[in-house]
Amino acid sequence: MSYIKAQLFPVRPENSFADWVTNRFGAKLFNIFFKTYTEKVWGMPCSEISADWAAQRIKGLSLWKAVLNALLPARKAGGVVKTLIDQFQYPRLGPGMMWEKTRDDLLKQGARVQMGEEVARIRHDSNRVLSMTTRTRQGLERTYSADAFISSMPLRDCVLAFDPPLDPEVCAAALRLLYRDFLTVALIVNRTGLFPDNWIYVHDPSVKLGRIQNFNNWSRDMVPNSTTTCLGLEYFCFAGDGLWNASDAELVELGKEELGQLGLVEPADVRDGSVVRMEKAYPVYYPGYQDDIQLIRHGLSRFANFQVIGRNGMHKYNNQDHSMMTALLAARNLSGSHFDLWRVNTDAEYHEETAETQAVSGRLVPTVVSQSNL
Repeated sequence: MSYIKAQLFPVRPENSFADWVTNRFGAKLFNIFFKTYTEKVWGMPCSEISADWAAQRIKGLSLWKAVLNALLPARKAGGVVKTLIDQFQYPRLGPGMMWEKTRDDLLKQGARVQMGEEVARIRHDSNRVLSMTTRTRQGLERTYSADAFISSMPLRDCVLAFDPPLDPEVCAAALRLLYRDFLTVALIVNRTGLFPDNWIYVHDPSVKLGRIQNFNNWSRDMVPNSTTTCLGLEYFCFAGDGLWNASDAELVELGKEELGQLGLVEPADVRDGSVVRMEKAYPVYYPGYQDDIQLIRHGLSRFANFQVIGRNGMHKYNNQDHSMMTALLAARNLSGSHFDLWRVNTDAEYHEETAETQAVSGRLVPTVVSQSNL
């Protein structure tokens, strides 16, 4: 009934994310499915997020397609809406297996792999990068000279590490780059068969929890004890806020409490827990970020032997496959190719519809709708 009402009496003008989704799914489904999770991720009301963001993020999905997918999940006719993909290829012990294999292959070919070091300075002579100085966890500095460099470190940190410093406007643009941080509370539950899904998105506004992963359902080998389940409780946050600064014990208790509140797991069934924090997990697309990226790209373009790759390296909300593609093309450039890594799309074919005139290296921003337009 809510959907029918939205078709008969759509919101006009259609300015905000809330307007766009309500017009296409009805107010009831908007409030149940879209509103709270979007606000958890972005930290701003849906009424203040541009309608353009919704048009790009919800590609090809409609109420009728969602209903058909629910009723006929195995249908073969027609294309599959990418938002509703239900099959994945997943390594037996998790995606880290790919990078462990990559490391081992590199070592077999005689490469050196240095871990536990942070880039402190990037030395250059205005046209070429000469060396990188790293700092170990013990404070020891090491300098590496090379003919060419590929960086996947956060773009903000990368730009600010150049010595001597890059142009002031480039450094100022780098300082404006924002990141969303992330933490996972992994809980071991003395039960199995909790639910069949790989993950659950949590829309309930009464909990801080954003998403729950069931690692048993990704691969049984990820949870060696066959009588337990490992749940990964995911929280969006900023480094330094209350969630980030909470102790591991406090976060484990919060996770247990919220699982109980949601009715998924009795807190008494949780036998153990651990916390993993990940800084700069998501590059934030704020209004004007494309201009800052352009300034940085221009500032780095004079270094013929330096390339940036990956989600953080390019400040692009890439999926893993696109990040890997930038790395493959960067490697080919070292052999004489001339690929523009910024032309590798983020996830336009996965979530977005991109006009021919739209730069494939960027995405629309969840811009704030001015109050005068509401």
